[in-house]
Amino acid sequence: MEFIFIRHGQGEHTVNLPASLQNPDPVLTKEGINQAKKLRKEFPLSEKDVLVISPIRTLQTAMIWSEGINCNKIVTPLVAPRMFPQNPDWDSLPCDAILKKEIIKDEFSCFKIDDELLFDIWIEGINTLPEFKFNILAEKFVKWCKQLHKKRVYIVSHDGTITSYRQFITRKQLSRGDFPKETGWFKIEC
Repeated sequence: MEFIFIRHGQGEHTVNLPASLQNPDPVLTKEGINQAKKLRKEFPLSEKDVLVISPIRTLQTAMIWSEGINCNKIVTPLVAPRMFPQNPDWDSLPCDAILKKEIIKDEFSCFKIDDELLFDIWIEGINTLPEFKFNILAEKFVKWCKQLHKKRVYIVSHDGTITSYRQFITRKQLSRGDFPKETGWFKIEC
């Protein structure tokens, strides 16, 4: 099975640092929209594909990329923002707040919401989870993806989250220097 992790397109939260990190619901910039459109050529989707998407600005990237394709689109906080590396002294930023399910249902009605998770993961996310707790959830996530019985799973997420999963799956020590660029991607055989 292939995991293809794709970082969301450029968002407003990355344009005017550090002040822009305080935006609680940043949308894609014009450049981010163009980046999401380019994914259509780089990774053409079909109805057989599955997208697993973070419940935040990544929804916009996935919506633009998959426009007109009736593939399976699943939203889960297991791929929500995650700081990397972890630091117990750091707090989540407003730009990393998970959208409420009601908002997702209203604004992204073609996406399925993964309701099988514990309530607190939808509220708190995985951003500040200690490594050992993240690893438990990461193991469950990988198993869940394998149960989809797909050749590949596209995961639209965030730089820290992608790097955390890459480190977990490959068992290689990574750093912030390993972050993907906007709409950058990594393929991992699992």
